Amino acid sequence: MEKPALTNLDINPLLKKRWSPRSFTSQKVENDVLARIFEAARWAPSSSNIQPWRFIVGRKGDKTWDMILESLVDFNQKWAKLAPVLVLSVGNKISSKTNKPNKIFQYDVGQSVAYITFQVMQEGLFIHQMGGLNTEKAAKLFQVPEDYQVLTAMAIGHKGEPELLEGDFVKMEKSDRDRLTAAELVFEEAFGNSADFSAIR
Repeated sequence: MEKPALTNLDINPLLKKRWSPRSFTSQKVENDVLARIFEAARWAPSSSNIQPWRFIVGRKGDKTWDMILESLVDFNQKWAKLAPVLVLSVGNKISSKTNKPNKIFQYDVGQSVAYITFQVMQEGLFIHQMGGLNTEKAAKLFQVPEDYQVLTAMAIGHKGEPELLEGDFVKMEKSDRDRLTAAELVFEEAFGNSADFSAIR
């Protein structure tokens, strides 16, 4: 099943194709593919090139995968159990340059995850990002140092058919996609004042 974005203007085909399925096949993600995905993350921009992102990667069948799944909220466990790869994103709260709190470490980690997302799509795979997890539990399970913070989880794999899911998840998988208009998101002169180009179609 494909759910391409119904964009008003042409954008990169990978971004247009991207969406967040909950259904994944059991097909393994090969190590060379994973290596390329996280190589992409290495080259994301960050403030002062601090690179505060770290990732914990589990492959179905190993202890790390089990521990990540255990860290997810029940809602996400119900479908993420299908994914062959589960990942935690972790950020360094302290600047390695100044030894002071890094106020934008979460922003920078988010950029690296965006790079991961783009590379995942390039590999013919899909990714579903999650905020629904017990970050304190994950930090304890993986002995994450206090100056680091567990932020999000990701499921990566080959997209499966909706029928692999249970109950309401099937309907959710088939639901339409929508977004706010550009005019509601992009401003000039004052917050809420739509930029003149945001109406271009």
